Amino acid sequence: MDQKTLVAAAVAGLFALGANGGALAQKADQEKCWGVAKAGQNECGSNKTAHSCAGQSKMDYDPNDFKVVKAGTCVQMGGSLKQGEPGKLAKMKKS
Repeated sequence: MDQKTLVAAAVAGLFALGANGGALAQKADQEKCWGVAKAGQNECGSNKTAHSCAGQSKMDYDPNDFKVVKAGTCVQMGGSLKQGEPGKLAKMKKS
């Protein structure tokens, strides 16, 4: 294998790892809970937010940022299982 092919394969491998990084971090007994993270405590978010990922949220309970929680606890803690849909915490903050 020549050097150019080897470098291309290595770069492709790194991109594949990066694309799956978030999925690998979440365990089967966990779920993404949208709208429960305080500013700076989010796991990640979407392209609708003004940041790229973990720990960069600027707003408490942003419905476009999530925190990984134990499965079955998200709604109980005031979050939403759907991105962009405000949970109880976000609605209470607006009041």
